[in-house]
Amino acid sequence: MQADHHTDFLIVGAGFSGLVVAERLASHGWNCVVVDRRPHLGGNAWDRSDAAGVRFHPYGPHYFRTNSHRVREYLSRFTDWHETRYTVNSHTHGRDWSFPVNLITFEQYLGRPSTTDEFEAWLAQRRIPITHPANSEEAILAKVGREFYELFYEGYTLKQWRRHPRDLDASVCARIPIRTTRDDRYLDESFQALPANGYTTLFENLLAASPRVTLHLGVDFDEAKVRWKHRHLVFTGAIDEYFGRRFGPLPYRSLRFEHESHDAETLRQRVAISGKPGFWQPVLQVNHPDPSVAWTRTVELKHATGQQLDSTVVTREFPKDWTPDDEPFYPVPAPDAREAYLRYARLAAEESNTSFIGRLATYRYYNMDQVTAMALNEADKLIDHYGSH
Repeated sequence: MQADHHTDFLIVGAGFSGLVVAERLASHGWNCVVVDRRPHLGGNAWDRSDAAGVRFHPYGPHYFRTNSHRVREYLSRFTDWHETRYTVNSHTHGRDWSFPVNLITFEQYLGRPSTTDEFEAWLAQRRIPITHPANSEEAILAKVGREFYELFYEGYTLKQWRRHPRDLDASVCARIPIRTTRDDRYLDESFQALPANGYTTLFENLLAASPRVTLHLGVDFDEAKVRWKHRHLVFTGAIDEYFGRRFGPLPYRSLRFEHESHDAETLRQRVAISGKPGFWQPVLQVNHPDPSVAWTRTVELKHATGQQLDSTVVTREFPKDWTPDDEPFYPVPAPDAREAYLRYARLAAEESNTSFIGRLATYRYYNMDQVTAMALNEADKLIDHYGSH
C-alpha cells in the first residue's frame, strides 16, 4: 500500500493524549490526522447512555480530579462540569465499610463512636515502622497495620493484579488516602468533577474546535503509517506494540465489564439496601476484596453524574488476565515489568520525529489530568520545535 495522503502530524490514539495534542497543534496552524482502531473516540474514557438515558462508562469508572489549574482551565474550554463527591464502600466480612480508611471505618470496626485522637493512638500502636516501603504491602502496613491491611487491601490487590501486594510497587496501594477524620471522600484532589454532559461530548467539542484535525476510526497504526506521510508521529498506544513486541509483550492487566440497567420498579425494591430512592447501591462504588466474589467492584455512576432519572446502570468489573488480543488497561507496576519496559524505552529514545505519550506509551499508571498535562507539555515542545504554520 502506498501513502495516499500527507499530514503534518500523525497521531495514533483518540483518547485524552491524542486529542489534546491534536487540538493544540491545530491551533497553531498544523494539520493533524488522528487515528484509532476502535469504532469510537475517547479511548477508555468514552462514555454513552443506555436506552433510558442513563450515562455510564463502558470501560469502567473514570473519576476526573485534579490540582492543576492549567489542566482544569484548558479542559473547561470544552465542557462544563458537574462537581461531585466520589464515595466508596468496601464490602467484606458480610458488611459494608467506609473506604478509604477513615474515622468512620474505625468506628465500624470498634462498633461504637470514637475520636480522631483515639484512632491516631490505635494506629500508632499497630503501624509497622517501615521508613522506606519497598512494595505495596509495606506501604500499607506502615500506615494502618495488619488488621486493616488484611481487611481491605490484600485480597483486593491479589484479585485485581494477580500479584501479591509485596510484589507490586509501593505506589499501587500508597496512592489511596488514609484519614483519621470523618472525611470519606475517595480522593484528595481539590477539584473533583465529571464533564456535565459526559466525556464523549467533551471529546466531540475538542474536535469541533479544531478544523485542521481529521479523525479516522477503525484504523490501526500499521495501516495509518502507510496511508499518511507525516512530518512527526505522536504515538499513544502500547510501546511494545509499536516495536512489534521485539522483546516479547510487556505485562498488562485487562478487565471485563458487565453493565446492568435497572428500572424504577427494581430500584423501589432496592431502597432497603441502597438507602436512597432511585439508586441500586448506597454509594458510587463498592469494592469486593473477598476472593469468593468474582468481581472486584460494582459502580453506579448515577451517584456522581447528577442525572435525575428513575432508572440506573450498574457496572460489575471483573479482573482478566491479559493476552495480546485484549485491551491493555493497566501497565503492571512491578520491578520486573519496569525492567522489561526500559528495553523498549531505550528504543523509543532513538526514534526520530516521534513522540511517545500517555499511559501505555510510557508504561505508567497516570490519571486523566496527568495525561492531559503530559499532552499539553508535549504540544508545547513540538510547537517550540516546529513553530507555527
